[in-house]
Amino acid sequence: MKHLIGVYGAAGCGRGIMPLLRAQYPTSELVFIDDGQAPGFINSHSIVDWTSFLECEASVKSVTIAIAASRVRQALAKKCAAVGIPLLEARAASVVQMDDVVIGGGACLSPFVVLTSNIRIGQCFHANLNSYVEHDCVIGDFVTLAPGAKVNGNVAIGDHAYIGAGAVLRQGINIGAGATVGMGAIVIRDVEPGVTVVGNPAKLLVKED
Repeated sequence: MKHLIGVYGAAGCGRGIMPLLRAQYPTSELVFIDDGQAPGFINSHSIVDWTSFLECEASVKSVTIAIAASRVRQALAKKCAAVGIPLLEARAASVVQMDDVVIGGGACLSPFVVLTSNIRIGQCFHANLNSYVEHDCVIGDFVTLAPGAKVNGNVAIGDHAYIGAGAVLRQGINIGAGATVGMGAIVIRDVEPGVTVVGNPAKLLVKED
């Protein structure tokens, strides 16, 4: 039975996720799906467009969406659902997951990610290198943790939020849907939906005219 796995996105994110899936599914056929770069070939894998992926003969097909932009991830997840193709989790062998962690479909968990206990995470979660989520956190759909992001206990993160590289979220705070936490920010208070905070302690980014 042939299992065909498509990594949607042949840019940097996809090229970082492909080796994880290759290690997880050594007997499966893996391709990149990228409508802008197909046809092509990179890192020993073919690049096909969506139509070609659908036309490939396989008894089982799955997709991992490896695109940084959360709204694009959402649109592609809907496209996969519309044709009945399930989303596949990519997980490095070095990921640490403790007790009672529930993760929605299509997560991408990079090397040295740590998820402790009693955590709820939504669909298409991206946790990059050396990021962690501590106990009793609730994380929405299409959330991204950049490399080294630190989410401490009892934090709630809304859909489509982005936590920048090296940012630290204090225990017990809320990050609103669509919010962006800047690189290296130290967040000690709740963050409203849709805003960007930066600095130590993190403050609202005000754009100059």
